[in-house]
Amino acid sequence: MSTEHRPQTISYPAPGSVPYHSNGEHVDPHVVVLFGATGDLARRKLLPGLARLATSALAPDVRVVATSLEDYDVEGFRVFAKQAVEEFGGGRLDAGAWEDFASRLTYVPQGAGPEALRAAVTEAEAELGESALRLHYLSVPPRAALAVIAMLRDAGLVDRSRVVLEKPFGTDLPSAVALNAHLHETFDESQIFRIDHFLGKEAAQNILAFRFANGLFEPIWNRNFIDHVQIDIPETLGLDRRAGFYEATGAYKDMVVTHLLQVLAFVAMEPPTALEPRAISEEKNKVFRSMMPIDTRDVVRGQYTGYRAEEGVSPDSDTETFIALKVALDNWRWAGVPFYLRTGKKMAEGMRIISIAFREAPRSMFPANSGVGQAGPDHLTFDLADASKVSLSFYGKRPGPGMKLEKLSMQFSTQETDRAGDVMEAYERLILDAMRGDHTLFTTADGIESLWDRSTALITDPPPVKPYAPGTWGPNAIHQLIAPHAWRLPFERAWREKR
Repeated sequence: MSTEHRPQTISYPAPGSVPYHSNGEHVDPHVVVLFGATGDLARRKLLPGLARLATSALAPDVRVVATSLEDYDVEGFRVFAKQAVEEFGGGRLDAGAWEDFASRLTYVPQGAGPEALRAAVTEAEAELGESALRLHYLSVPPRAALAVIAMLRDAGLVDRSRVVLEKPFGTDLPSAVALNAHLHETFDESQIFRIDHFLGKEAAQNILAFRFANGLFEPIWNRNFIDHVQIDIPETLGLDRRAGFYEATGAYKDMVVTHLLQVLAFVAMEPPTALEPRAISEEKNKVFRSMMPIDTRDVVRGQYTGYRAEEGVSPDSDTETFIALKVALDNWRWAGVPFYLRTGKKMAEGMRIISIAFREAPRSMFPANSGVGQAGPDHLTFDLADASKVSLSFYGKRPGPGMKLEKLSMQFSTQETDRAGDVMEAYERLILDAMRGDHTLFTTADGIESLWDRSTALITDPPPVKPYAPGTWGPNAIHQLIAPHAWRLPFERAWREKR
């Protein structure tokens, strides 16, 4: 390997040691190179997010060099970006802020080659000064990622840079190992940020606060008090013109490995030695290493009726649009506690919840008709929606004569606080963390390889898909999978909304 193609020695501070710009401490200016800048993710999330960050007090001084296969000139792309910000920016950018962002935004067609890209980055760096760093965001299909990495290498844009990668990170263990090996030929692992936008949500991080900051919860966060855990992320959307991607991926590779199991690690991890990226990543990886290989008898795969008639889908496709499975962790804290995961397309509701079911108390002192036990166990439930909520359900006495019990709940929502306006969109937070070099909410090579290793039996010999009707909660077999427990969705009661 020639010297210029080796991973560069980088002079960043230790990961996590540079706090947010709004804290009054220094973050170096950045050139953000956005690959796939005309794609759906860039249009819906990345361009609006970068516009808000670049014009806020949170981020350092930023220039954005956008590139894609489309043959725009700079002004043409700015028109495209303005439409994206107006449509998906939530009205949070006024005309003056847009003009400020537009002046920081340039465009280079990918067909112009590495030299043109380097020239645009060099020009942007000249505006920012010698301390400018580079953040390469690869909003491209996985099959295109290695070509982009090669382009960055050929353009000489590896030094002083970090690279953000979108899922999936491989499709099985051999492909993940090969992908990581290719990446490490050019970038050091400390420069690589594998993004999972679920972990960028306020509610996901609130799990850490609930667990480790409260003496009420941490002592009971184990097999002695917790009966089972559910992570349930149904979607009402269908393929959304992604048949080519989805046919080769399916619900397990698209959602479970890269999202649900990452959330599981936050729920199940041991207390880190410090609230810093390296310690948290190591505890997450311990969870992945303790995960038992997935038993295909504990998996229900489904396919919604009409999927095979979708444009771009094989008429005899065995790709799952739904999956539910039971996961076990072989460690001291969680031995014997099942984790139930469910996700799918075209389901009854779009929700994102984590539900912790506590062991039920003995009922011997209560009469048979008291109501205790009839509404299931007590639950601590996290809603991972942008307007995040937390609910604790428990039995209480119904007012009136006699001992009649019913399920009550205490709820909290970020929308009920005077800091609701401070909630950041997940991609904004994660882009900012990548600028800071903070790996806390990102996936490591070791972690992703561990998960693919434990998925081998499911990938090589999956159970057949079962049909389910669009607008339902999946195949009927999901009830046998979770028995004698029951799925928390649909909820027996609606979330209370702020009035």
